[in-house]
Amino acid sequence: MNARETVRTWLRPPSPVRTGPELDPAARRGIRIEITIVLLVTFGLSGLSGILSLAESLATPVALSDQTVALNPSRAAIDWIDLARQLLGVAKLLAWAALGLYLLWRSGIGPRAAGLTPKPRFGRDIAPGFGLAAVIGLPGLLFYLVAQALSVNLTVQASALDDHWWRVPILVLSAIANSGAEEVLVVAYLITRLRTLGWSENKSLLASSLLRGSYHLYQGFGGGVGNVIMGLVFGRYWQRTGKLWPLIIAHALIDMVAFIGYALLRDHVSWLP
Repeated sequence: MNARETVRTWLRPPSPVRTGPELDPAARRGIRIEITIVLLVTFGLSGLSGILSLAESLATPVALSDQTVALNPSRAAIDWIDLARQLLGVAKLLAWAALGLYLLWRSGIGPRAAGLTPKPRFGRDIAPGFGLAAVIGLPGLLFYLVAQALSVNLTVQASALDDHWWRVPILVLSAIANSGAEEVLVVAYLITRLRTLGWSENKSLLASSLLRGSYHLYQGFGGGVGNVIMGLVFGRYWQRTGKLWPLIIAHALIDMVAFIGYALLRDHVSWLP
């Protein structure tokens, strides 16, 4: 199979996945309510906040590229309180991931069926995760630089934490928590529940990707569009393979490189904001 045929195969929607017997109206209504509540307390609310942040940035009489947004800001002036709040942020994201897995488990879909085996394997999960990180990370950096040069994206500070002893461990934990929450909820949970409602694979994938893009709009149009593309790639990979570990590993690697690389180089490279 040549490269063009491979791309066409991956773009073609996979065969519909059966998720159980036909639902009665009450059950369908219950799932819709569940999805709405989950999104309103997690990434759906973040998406609405992202839209408002972008509107505020556009209303500011300064070019988007001249505005700055920090991804990992300090949360308190006192060292140990800042650390505690950073850990609470990590705990919140991990709780979101746990909520998605729990709700799937309650519906009869355990972690293994959602793509999370008890232990990731190198050939099955870790190596593909590194591959996905390269496929998304390097073009993503170029996409950001182009968007920032075109003034359709804010200048992103990947870390604004001071040089505390706990800075690198917190950035690692934040990357892991971000990846776990996003890939579990936005990919495995949302697409699975939309399948249950009878949505097509393409329609479910598009909804998941638009959600991912919405809560990155605080970075600007580039951040939103770039993450929609990432969502399309990650979501289709999960639909075709049923494996979630590669997505979590790839996302965590991308964030770790961005967060830690920025923190370590910020004071030594003149072109970093």
